[in-house]
Amino acid sequence: MTTVLDGIIGGVREDLGRRRAALPLTELEARAAAAAPALDPMPGIRSAEGVAVIAEVKRSSPSKGALAAIPEPGLLARSYAAGGASAISVLTEERRFSGSLADLDEVRAAVRTPLLRKDFMVEPYQVTEARVHGADLILLIVAALDDVLLRDLHDQARELGMTALIEVHDAAELDRALALDPVLVGVNARNLKTLEVDPRTVTDLLPRVPEGVVGVAESGVGGPADVAAYVRAGAGAVLVGEALVRDGAPEAAIRGFIDAATAVRAQAHPGAAGE
Repeated sequence: MTTVLDGIIGGVREDLGRRRAALPLTELEARAAAAAPALDPMPGIRSAEGVAVIAEVKRSSPSKGALAAIPEPGLLARSYAAGGASAISVLTEERRFSGSLADLDEVRAAVRTPLLRKDFMVEPYQVTEARVHGADLILLIVAALDDVLLRDLHDQARELGMTALIEVHDAAELDRALALDPVLVGVNARNLKTLEVDPRTVTDLLPRVPEGVVGVAESGVGGPADVAAYVRAGAGAVLVGEALVRDGAPEAAIRGFIDAATAVRAQAHPGAAGE
């Protein structure tokens, strides 16, 4: 049976084919070699107060349809940075999420915050492409990749100086992710095969992420209470899109998420408040 994920990846491959025909890999690699070095997001993520917020530029989604017009991605990104986002995620998938590499270019020109290219990475060309357009991180979805390709893309990202966020949805995928010795593991509450959201996926799996690896809670964040619940389960970071693009004041919303996480940590370690 064809899943939602299968359909998305089919479209991604078609669009990739057109871009590759327009810009051969050799020329793309030359541009990557000339690009400014990738930023390291990990010091900022690890030292973030309360929780690291990865704020997403996201116009639409397969489950919710249109979310926000976002005529100026760079302006939104500046609001995210001003609110204290540790990284900014930019959707570049065209068909279901209404994103583009042009959005990534605009955001890169607007902020110095580390950027995640959020897309369905299935070929090495896309990793190099991400670097050319200013991304510092890429997303690798375990459900979309076999072990060989997953490792190859992860190694390629490291060779380009980038950081990979490895996304999982169940215990078996988490084991596959941890075999890569990752620094960032995302647990997505959304089942990409059915699009259903179950926050228990995050709260069940995050405690299994080993110390030294930052666990990122993805999907299911509607407000500060959701962030607090994820932090209690062990989240070091939260990736939030819909709640921010629909909020009229994303800068304040991010601060609200951070405040909620800080309060959770203060309750857990009363003597450590302010550290």
